[in-house]
Amino acid sequence: MELSPWAAFFAVVLATALFLKAIPSRGRSRRAYNLPPGPKPWPIIGNLNLLGELPHRSTRELSRRYGPLMQLWFGSMPVVVGSSPEMARFFLKTHDAAFCDRPRFAVGKHTTYDYSDIMWAPYGTYLRQARRICAVRLREHLQMAALGGISRMVLGRKYVEAEAGGAPPAATPAEFRELVDEFFALNSAFNIGDYVPWLEPLDLQGLVRRMKKMSRRFDRFLEHVLDEHNERRQLEGERFVARDMVDVLLQLADDPTNLEVPISRDNVKALILDLLIGGSDSSWMTIEWAVSELLGNPELLARATMELDRVVGGGRLVRESDLPNLPYIDCIIKETLRLHPAAPMLVPRLAREDASAGGYDIPAGTTVLVNAWAIARDPALWDAAEEFRPERFAAGSKIAAASEADFKFKMLPFGSGRRMCPAFSLGLKVVALSLANLLHGFAWRLPDGMDKEDLSMEETYQLVLPRKVPLEAIVEPKLPALLYAGA
Repeated sequence: MELSPWAAFFAVVLATALFLKAIPSRGRSRRAYNLPPGPKPWPIIGNLNLLGELPHRSTRELSRRYGPLMQLWFGSMPVVVGSSPEMARFFLKTHDAAFCDRPRFAVGKHTTYDYSDIMWAPYGTYLRQARRICAVRLREHLQMAALGGISRMVLGRKYVEAEAGGAPPAATPAEFRELVDEFFALNSAFNIGDYVPWLEPLDLQGLVRRMKKMSRRFDRFLEHVLDEHNERRQLEGERFVARDMVDVLLQLADDPTNLEVPISRDNVKALILDLLIGGSDSSWMTIEWAVSELLGNPELLARATMELDRVVGGGRLVRESDLPNLPYIDCIIKETLRLHPAAPMLVPRLAREDASAGGYDIPAGTTVLVNAWAIARDPALWDAAEEFRPERFAAGSKIAAASEADFKFKMLPFGSGRRMCPAFSLGLKVVALSLANLLHGFAWRLPDGMDKEDLSMEETYQLVLPRKVPLEAIVEPKLPALLYAGA
């Protein structure tokens, strides 16, 4: 029987790998590292076969067997996984400087203008400057936000829907949603070429082809945005005042006097992409999970509604100034972020130098994963760890009484250290204000014929952790109709 071309190809690959492994390494001295425990890797693929569709769950099960510091191999790439607060503290605080770099994956090259966004940029002066610009300048442009609101804050107007009497949108909501979904799917995909470098030119999964296609589409959108902003700057001349983050970034690119590293037009587009995608999608996902959990726990939804009615009343929407007086809404958001963190496995880090943890060696060049999802659901750390209990964060609770040092690494929705999300405070305000207004402005219930036991709470793995099946619910306005005009 004749072998298929693919079978023949992999047979040759396997034979070559075994032959090369059998060649004695004469004249090469290699330090004997005491690596952390972990499953035995297969030739070529390493432990990639053990990840499955939900890597945050499969690595938790593996960590229960091999311990909170575990060695894996993704192809020829060494990977360690930390699954405890102690390991998170080690990587993200104690030895943060040694583990603050990023691996050079294809997705960073092809979808973020050659590693020039905040997420995939190598650690150094450019990254520190980009984080500082986004954190400081974004606060100056803080407004109420949802998808359209964040578009206004970052871009100046809603570029994903038409405005009355205005220019046509740069992309329809459906087109933009498709691009965002593709961005997250590609940024979470395990590209075999990243882990087996000599397979990279073949692009066996077609992922690099998809990255390039998505990048071209996003680039057309962003070029339209930048051209429109530049046109306004030229028309207004000396009267020009920056209205949004695009204006700010373009000004800095044109006059880099106060910058340590000049920023190019591609750098501007990469940072805009960060702000736009990170701000809208992770916030939306957290809100959807919060509403899902409340629909599955009607008594908690009633408690949240009572708080909103008492503090805000029935004659207006929730304002940012109301948030300090809505402690139960705050508890709901914290518990949602515990059970459904925006990044279940924190974005990979890279060891810049040799390090040791718990008697084990972590060589330079090792990729580091912190399983924030597993830590936040560890029954040794949390009472009823799999249950949605917002009251665990209430004033007077055990968690509220714990010191920040004791609590900080038990829950990592925004990461920590030098690579922590620079806009996390904005993200929390966006989520809190949006969720509060959704709960205050509408009465929520499950569709007719559906019980809370029928509500699916399955997730799918991406860079973020969205629901596997979009939430379906019945909503009815409950405030005066004039409050919804233009909302």
